[in-house]
Amino acid sequence: MKINLSQLIQGQKGIIEDFDIDHVPLKLLEMGCLPGNEVQLLQVAPMGDPLYLLVNDSHLAIRKETAQAIQVTISDAS
Repeated sequence: MKINLSQLIQGQKGIIEDFDIDHVPLKLLEMGCLPGNEVQLLQVAPMGDPLYLLVNDSHLAIRKETAQAIQVTISDAS
C-alpha cells in the first residue's frame, strides 16, 4: 500500500517508491532519500512538524510539507 511519508506512524518503516522532484530538496536526495531506500519515522515534533527520520543510517529532520511529496510502501519489517 502506497502512502506518503507523513502518514507513517512513529516507529514504522517504509520503502521510498517515488517523490515529487519539485517539492523535495536536492539535499535530501544527496542524503539518501531515493527510491528503493528504507526510511523509518523515529519521532514527530509536538506540533506535528518536523518529522525525525532514519534513512541510510543518517538521522534527518524534514518538514511535513516535504514528507507529503514522498511516496512510500510500508515495510513488512515494521
